Amino acid sequence: MPSECIPYSETNYFTNLILDYLSQKPDVQKFYNRYPEIDNFQAQIEEKKASFSSEKRQVLVRVLERQYENVQISGATAENIKLLGEENTFSVTTGHQLNLFSGPLYFLYKIVSTINLTKILKEKHPEYNFVPVYWMATEDHDFEEINFFNLKGKKFKWNNADKKAGKTAVGFLNTEGLQEVFNLFSAEIGAGRDAAFLKELFENAYLKHENLTEATRYLANELFKDYGLVILDAQEKELKKEFIPHAKNELLDQVSHKTTSKSLEELSALGYNVQVNPREINLFYLTEDFRERIIEREGNYFVHDKEDIKWSREEIVKELEENPERFSPNVVMRPLYEEVILPNLCYIGGGGELSYWLELKNYFKAENVPFPMLLLRNSALIQTEKQQKKREKLKITNNELFLKQHELINRKVRKISNIDIDFSPQKEQLVNQFQQMYDLAEKTDKTFLGAVKAQEVKQLKGLDHLEKRLLKAQKRKLKDEVTRIANLQNELFPNGSLQERQSNFSEFYAEFGKELIPTLVEHLNPLEENFKILTFSQD
Repeated sequence: MPSECIPYSETNYFTNLILDYLSQKPDVQKFYNRYPEIDNFQAQIEEKKASFSSEKRQVLVRVLERQYENVQISGATAENIKLLGEENTFSVTTGHQLNLFSGPLYFLYKIVSTINLTKILKEKHPEYNFVPVYWMATEDHDFEEINFFNLKGKKFKWNNADKKAGKTAVGFLNTEGLQEVFNLFSAEIGAGRDAAFLKELFENAYLKHENLTEATRYLANELFKDYGLVILDAQEKELKKEFIPHAKNELLDQVSHKTTSKSLEELSALGYNVQVNPREINLFYLTEDFRERIIEREGNYFVHDKEDIKWSREEIVKELEENPERFSPNVVMRPLYEEVILPNLCYIGGGGELSYWLELKNYFKAENVPFPMLLLRNSALIQTEKQQKKREKLKITNNELFLKQHELINRKVRKISNIDIDFSPQKEQLVNQFQQMYDLAEKTDKTFLGAVKAQEVKQLKGLDHLEKRLLKAQKRKLKDEVTRIANLQNELFPNGSLQERQSNFSEFYAEFGKELIPTLVEHLNPLEENFKILTFSQD
């Protein structure tokens, strides 16, 4: 299958911080320990091995075995869970929300990147084992972010949800109310063998499991079990016990806020946008009914909007020690929790995720936890052979595809037009003429300089206006060509955004079948720092 690539910097979809991180700009190097180049992993292995105990491994294996009790597990996944108990085994982790039917397409790219990095590491270090882990964000409570997916330009939304939606962790939510979404999805996806698989997958995941955690575990396992993917729900009392010392530091000393503040100031001083601003306490109090912030006031602790729940310092420490599962880390503390309970070497995420991880190095140092390597997940654009031929016929380069639509159309109209629509030479000539007038005004009466400047601006604006009118006229004349350009870009960039951030995997599975994921696994190399364009044939 043909594949091409372009640099991330030429896509116009990645922030300066991420681009500077990828280029290992010196200013950014202070915010991480090791860049994820293959030769740097040995040092990361040694550091993690020295800090991760055998006892932690046994807890992890025990929890995973319990979570997989009612799941049809593959031999590869069962073996990987067992291997996590051995001191020469390490994980590579990605995380994702419990989006309905996986949400945007990049869900696949995250996991494929994770799987493929473990393969690369095994080839480089055969004496170790490497396990791909998908961390389910079961504790998030932002229901509006996860209750829909897009298919063929249509939005499928979970409307009749559990009354606790948006109040407590999404992993707790009952899957009742998804029959309506299933019916609409079934009608839209159509007929055929691959469509039948997708219907069965949706039905088995969401209509035959009680909550969103179980449904998502089933879905991810069905898609990736052949690759040994291990799926973890960290909302477990036994795992939270290991995090008690760090949660206690947060409650009593606000460590995360104190240690990240300097990093945020430094990132801002370098001109980067801050992704996440930490609170003074970055823990929520979690029950099956609500997930709310913990607030400290004058030595006492409260739950936001729950004034009847409060503790003294001694009482909240006791509550933490007795019920650690009720203390839920937010986006600032979740990375630390992950690295405390996993023998992890590398976290793989999108640009937004890596941006907030880069705020946390000082926090990890203060808590004496190794800071993992950070790897940008693969990004890709999937096109058909037919779409590729359209692009070539329209003489659009891969790089031009990523332009804003008006820029792309203006560029192509200028290129294919039989007249010159670029008035730059005329503007340059006009500027030169007015320079002579400025010189003349300087020598005679300087009060005329303002009048000359006003006239220059007026005439340059006039040329701009004429140029735009001429370009608009040519667009009308080349209407068919303009329409074909717009239609092609709209197909590949739905809603004017990256395909991977809008479309659901089912749209492509229905078209390309069971070869979709194996093809992604074959062609997406997480250590290749380029945006991939993959061309699928249509049988």
